[in-house]
Amino acid sequence: MKTDVKNFLKYRYLLFNLISRDIKVKYRRSVLGLVWSILNPLLMMLVMTAVFSQIFKFDIPNFPLYYLIGSTVWGFFSEATNSCIMSILSASSLIKKVYIPKYIFPLEKIVFAFVNMLFSFIAVAIIFAITGTPLTWTALLIPVPMIYTLIFSAGMGLLLSALTVYFRDILHLYGVILTAWMYFTPIFYPINALPEFMQNLIKINPLYHYVSYTRDILMYNTVPSLETNLICIIYALVSLFVGIVVFKKLQKNFILYI
Repeated sequence: MKTDVKNFLKYRYLLFNLISRDIKVKYRRSVLGLVWSILNPLLMMLVMTAVFSQIFKFDIPNFPLYYLIGSTVWGFFSEATNSCIMSILSASSLIKKVYIPKYIFPLEKIVFAFVNMLFSFIAVAIIFAITGTPLTWTALLIPVPMIYTLIFSAGMGLLLSALTVYFRDILHLYGVILTAWMYFTPIFYPINALPEFMQNLIKINPLYHYVSYTRDILMYNTVPSLETNLICIIYALVSLFVGIVVFKKLQKNFILYI
């Protein structure tokens, strides 16, 4: 454990440089640059509002805010795990030349996605202002679900990045899984619109709890129960534990497969 901490501190500047590089690459030759991290969720909100609140007539009060909060949390998880899949394979040339703790690469993708989520929350703040939705002291709890989602995503990212080195089919399968997972998360529909047995299935989904937690403290001005917090913590810690264990076990032979 102490060795891992020392390694992380030793290579923290590399982590920051990799994050800075990804930001520059993502917005290279873009006129608006980082503004797209705010503008993109707003544009998607307009489309989804037109489709689901008007065409499908979902009866959700303040649908733009309901959707935007859900899509921001989901977008972070999706971007973090999706980018982690190729993190080790993409860094193969560097890994073969010098010693670098291999977890640095998926960790960098997760932190980069987290930074993007922080910018996306500016879009959420804009919609709060436009719709005149009041914010109460419960909004100060926003770091809690963000940390829960970050830890859960870190575990999933480590797991996926390690498994993909050995099983390249994950590259193709995960996109399908992610799409199904998105529809299995109540981002643009209310969970009470589903039959009871479907509601019970959806409540097994960790992202359901992280999205609901964020909506509760921002939209509904309520403090989630102790049970809700325990569920979120258990999902996050189990994910992180499994991710770390699998990554440590498999990383020894990465060099043979990359």
